[in-house]
Amino acid sequence: MILQPGAGPIRSSTYLPAAPDTVLWGRLPCAGDAPALSVQPGTEVTFDTVSHEGILEDQGRDPERFFGAHGAGEVLRDAVAIAASDLPRTFGVDGPHVVSRPVRVEGARPGDLLAMTLVEALPRVPYGVISNRHGRGCLAGEYPLEAAACFSAFATVSEDGTHGRLPLRPGEEPRVSFPLAPFLGIMGVAVAGDDRPHSVPPGPHGGNLDINLLTAGSTLYLPVQVDGALAYVGDPHFAQGCGEVSLTAMEASLRATVRLDVVPREEAVRRFGELAGPLAETGEHLVPTGLDEDLDVAVQNCVRAAIALLGAAYGMDPALAYAYLSAATDFEISQVVDVVKGAHARIRKSDFS
Repeated sequence: MILQPGAGPIRSSTYLPAAPDTVLWGRLPCAGDAPALSVQPGTEVTFDTVSHEGILEDQGRDPERFFGAHGAGEVLRDAVAIAASDLPRTFGVDGPHVVSRPVRVEGARPGDLLAMTLVEALPRVPYGVISNRHGRGCLAGEYPLEAAACFSAFATVSEDGTHGRLPLRPGEEPRVSFPLAPFLGIMGVAVAGDDRPHSVPPGPHGGNLDINLLTAGSTLYLPVQVDGALAYVGDPHFAQGCGEVSLTAMEASLRATVRLDVVPREEAVRRFGELAGPLAETGEHLVPTGLDEDLDVAVQNCVRAAIALLGAAYGMDPALAYAYLSAATDFEISQVVDVVKGAHARIRKSDFS
């Protein structure tokens, strides 16, 4: 079933569709952006998100023609409208991502944390795209092959909706099957000032973190930068491996419901210490992060964040925390393709019960 704008299941009574007047393209919100919605803490907001894949210039900026050439049936009307819009964006200069205009969360102040919990992630289409383009990706200069500007692999979804499917060779029937785990590559809060950040590199504000653990039930904690937090989402994924090495995940549009909570500063410091950047939490793990253009430094930043978190959350001595992390914690590469590279750790909460 295709989830066209306003059609099908919409979990929350607070709904933000994706339309040219409710999204930004290639840039992230800043303090100067007027909110599309204002909500109280604890509100669930259902966002329609639109993938950038299939609407970009190097794919013809015509999603009906692009997806039709791959045998897709119905195409999302909001993707068609955004592709045909005159939203301010310069291809090759601004980022590719379509993100929601911000949602103001009443009472959020700098020093607090905004908790963004993904409650539900419903696929809007039964297909997606995995791309490598413009000398980007982990093997820039080697792929795309034959000096092509862009290579886009069209992936389909299994009939039961649980797996993505790819062929072994172009033009063949799908034979490779991999599990789907939908999540939002971009969740963030607005930065101070009137300059919208580029949508590609992540930072303390969150943004394009591409952490594949942030599936339904998980929470991302972000240091609030401006009054009202001004939260936003985008870059919907159906599946992604740690690293996202070719450049993109299986990019495809989602209807995502996110609960927005405020953690006051005193409680935030008591629970997590002084957070300089994003922290995620799943049912099983605390997930500190590290970011830097140098992957080695990103991992080092992640280890430092993990040591500080263990001290704040559990009172653990830093030298013993460092030893524990080495013996018991997996450090993973979130992504290596977003200019600022990301690493994250998976600390088992049950180890401290």
